[in-house]
Amino acid sequence: MRFALGIDYEGTHYRGWQTQQEGVPSIQSTIEDVLSRIADHPVIIHAAGRTDAGVHASGMVAHFDTHAIRGHKSWLLGSNTWLPKDIALRWIHPVSEDFHARFKAVARRYRYIIFNSGQRSSQLAGKVTWHYHPLNFERMKIAASYLVGQHNFNSFRAVGCQSRNPNRHVHFLNLTKRGSLIILDIQADGFLHHMVRNIAGVLMAIGEGKAEPEWVQELLRVQDRTQGGVTASGSGLYFVDALYPPEFELPKEPLGPLWLVD
Repeated sequence: MRFALGIDYEGTHYRGWQTQQEGVPSIQSTIEDVLSRIADHPVIIHAAGRTDAGVHASGMVAHFDTHAIRGHKSWLLGSNTWLPKDIALRWIHPVSEDFHARFKAVARRYRYIIFNSGQRSSQLAGKVTWHYHPLNFERMKIAASYLVGQHNFNSFRAVGCQSRNPNRHVHFLNLTKRGSLIILDIQADGFLHHMVRNIAGVLMAIGEGKAEPEWVQELLRVQDRTQGGVTASGSGLYFVDALYPPEFELPKEPLGPLWLVD
């Protein structure tokens, strides 16, 4: 059988989603070890995305195959009993064999959360990116609007990004403000390595007054990463959703992070 999983995790103490060399903690290997214990055979999971070191998720979707017969509670409650406190399975759902968490996803969604305050917060440590210089929210919103649509995002991807195609379609990039928190909410048909973090870095530079909002248009035109801004910290980034065709009938939960949900 094939099962889809909904996963949330706090990525501060992991080297990212993908399994690393032995002894290096990753989200994937931690979950695989627990599922393998419950299934009593080796389990490999495939995810909708691969988050970097220190990046979080509130709505990661993955899938795995098994010949083990276990009840719903055994998979879900059993896994959460063995998993560390900073990783949790939110749901498990049987799917057809043509489902694939990565290749069947039609869109992915991230949120980047900035704590804009003159003083840091111990309670938000690791959960947000702290930016102590005042940010002009309206300037950031204008700049963000230029990124919506189909563009070449060479200026917004990591130098080592291995994707052959730099073109992505950003469905929306909304900015909202809650007190000292600025939330970037972005959905696209796919993302390049460090794309969201580089976008956040550019928007913060514009919000701080280091560049005009039209700088975004220039970066899209030159298609050169060396002309872009600093890559923002991974601590404020959350993978919040993966979208699939409706025939798979996957469970839907409120978009996270959960501590931010009303």
